Amino acid sequence: MATILIVDDDAALRRAIATALGDLGHRAAEAADGEAALDWLARNEAQAVLLDLRMPGPGGLDVLRRIRERPGAPPVAILTAVPTSDNTIEAMRLGAADHLAKPIGREGLRALLGRILPPGEEMEAARPPALSDSALIGSSAAMREVQKAIGLLADSTATVLLLGETGSGKEVVARAIHRHGKRARAPFVPVNCAAIPAELLESLLFGHVRGAFTGAVSDRPGAFRDANGGTLFLDEIGDMDLAMQAKLLRVLQERVVTPVGGRAVPIDVRVIAATHRDLIEAVREKRFREDLYYRLGVVPLALPPLRERLADIIPLAEHFLAASARGGPPKQLSAGAAARLLAHGWPGNVRELVNAMERVATLVRRPAITAADLAFLGDGPRAPGEQSRNDGESWLAGTLPEAVARVEAELIRRALAASGGNRAQAAEQLGIRRQLLYQKLARYDLSAQGTAIVPEPDSQED
Repeated sequence: MATILIVDDDAALRRAIATALGDLGHRAAEAADGEAALDWLARNEAQAVLLDLRMPGPGGLDVLRRIRERPGAPPVAILTAVPTSDNTIEAMRLGAADHLAKPIGREGLRALLGRILPPGEEMEAARPPALSDSALIGSSAAMREVQKAIGLLADSTATVLLLGETGSGKEVVARAIHRHGKRARAPFVPVNCAAIPAELLESLLFGHVRGAFTGAVSDRPGAFRDANGGTLFLDEIGDMDLAMQAKLLRVLQERVVTPVGGRAVPIDVRVIAATHRDLIEAVREKRFREDLYYRLGVVPLALPPLRERLADIIPLAEHFLAASARGGPPKQLSAGAAARLLAHGWPGNVRELVNAMERVATLVRRPAITAADLAFLGDGPRAPGEQSRNDGESWLAGTLPEAVARVEAELIRRALAASGGNRAQAAEQLGIRRQLLYQKLARYDLSAQGTAIVPEPDSQED
């Protein structure tokens, strides 16, 4: 059982959350404002704090800052009726464990507590199957679709083909599919087809028997048999030569492997393949077998590049800074640094962000990272579309609120485009109420910019 402090000036909401916490097996404490919460924490211990953003007296962000300054501070989740890009970024920058929109229901609380409570404090019923991998962190629409697909694919035996740019997290997704499925207790065996010479790849995948060739001094089972009962991940499958493609196709069709110099052995392996190459173009150019393409691509899953996951960049950066802290207090991102990260095109995707955060965590001695500390991000190659985004519209121009407004307007445009102009679906995708979406549509004059908006009956309005 954990003690959860609820800080909100709405007494009815506090009671509702306290009741839900009790149902989940936890003990609730209540505070009507920030000062009362700080006084309570000075005399008592909580395992987590649910903190309103807008209250009389000190605001939620100020209270968050003061809580985080305390030794052994509990995790703090911000709850707000009006989530915006700037208050989300600022809350996460100040160390919030999460940033959620009100109202939050019982199942939402269950999932939240499963994420933020210290190990051993969460109730068994409150522990959701969490995706802990760094590349899956984020609540952008693109990542939510990937997470949904992982859930649908986990228990399936279908072969999956992961498509995405280098560094976009294809192996992380493959591991998540394996870990959340029925084969989780069996091995996960990754093989990088581009890193192994063609003459060695057959032995590595299918195995060999002793004496099959010079240097074969003992039997080797091979990756397929190593992964028996589990998952074999074939990374960079687009770099495999044609001869090996033919042998791989036979294995996938017949579900048997023949070690070099040996006899056929049946296998039970789920195969997940990945590539950053355009396999359809490779098929046209006769560099990739068409029959193998269709055998591998039973379920194709495209992973979004980081530049299309703007809402995830800051949470990911904070996560990597914390991972680089090595037990000490993690460095924080200043508002300017956050804007700089949002403006970068990330041609190296999540892998580039990992390296960038490790670099500043190592070289910057101050507790806060500034935009100047990230100047090196302009030194590398541009991602597709970065030329127009940085030089044409100049996302960094002006003040931070102006830059945040540009990001917010772009996210709304994308949500409306993805929903075919349906405002209810767009609001759900963005994680905000429809009434707030209408206000932002008017503020950014989006309906006047060619965005087709589907009208809704008045009875559906919030």
